Amino acid sequence: MCGIVGLFLKDKSLEPQLGNLLSDMLITMTDRGPDSAGIAIYGGSAEGKAKITIQSSNPGADFDGLAADLEEAGIKAHVWIKSTHAVIELDASKLGAVREALERIRPAVRLMGSGESVEIYKEIGLPKDVVARFGVRAMSGTHGIGHTRMATESAVTTLGAHPFSTGADQCLVHNGSLSNHNNLRRELVREGMIFETQNDSEVAAAYLTAEMAKGKDLGQALTGALDDLDGFFTFVVGTKSGFGVVRDPIACKPAVMAETDQYVAFGSEYRALVNLPGIENARVWEPEPATVYFWDHDKAA
Repeated sequence: MCGIVGLFLKDKSLEPQLGNLLSDMLITMTDRGPDSAGIAIYGGSAEGKAKITIQSSNPGADFDGLAADLEEAGIKAHVWIKSTHAVIELDASKLGAVREALERIRPAVRLMGSGESVEIYKEIGLPKDVVARFGVRAMSGTHGIGHTRMATESAVTTLGAHPFSTGADQCLVHNGSLSNHNNLRRELVREGMIFETQNDSEVAAAYLTAEMAKGKDLGQALTGALDDLDGFFTFVVGTKSGFGVVRDPIACKPAVMAETDQYVAFGSEYRALVNLPGIENARVWEPEPATVYFWDHDKAA
């Protein structure tokens, strides 16, 4: 049992409130998963810039002097430290180079996510503590997803927490379990995908990344997941401009959605949505089994 939340803003005037709204939604789901929690926030970045979020179990050693060491490696970057995480902003053309540099000069850090807009923060602990630790309430953005975990398939670790990100500006949160993740992982490794954990949810994220790399949009990739992934699942997925939801054909994991002129929201239970502005006038429904729901800021669903 895990708790999932997601919020896709249509109304730009709500963007400064994204972190605060999403934090309240996630904290409400605490009793569905006390082991670890995480949030992905999609916000803007300067043109031609990219961001990479990293995590360290020894941030004092790994983050001290990091900007200077990157510059010595030929990469000019700004580094913002948030507890055990740091966000590195740099020229988008240097994104591959910074990963190689980090492997060399900071081998202990772990990549949480990267791209032009996404920042991912996740740690062991209760949602209220994770939210406070990383100052999520003060963050603005266009959309975001969150997860609070009750571990069933793997150990309780930072890397095992959700969201999982396996592609630029892509991430996934999952409630359920997959039965064919080992076979699918082997196929994806042969295609060049790299895995950090044995978690089945990371396989689902990698599957979507691989499908989108073939030219599919998020909606098409989620449709393919219904045929290729076995097990029980509710997925909420984010891309740079998109937000998608899908449940397996049996749909035994709880889910509720709400839509107004200002936003689309998802929660594992309705109580996650009750404090959203205008919720009393929202269209509220339970997402259908084996049905893809997909919104995108750049194009019609």
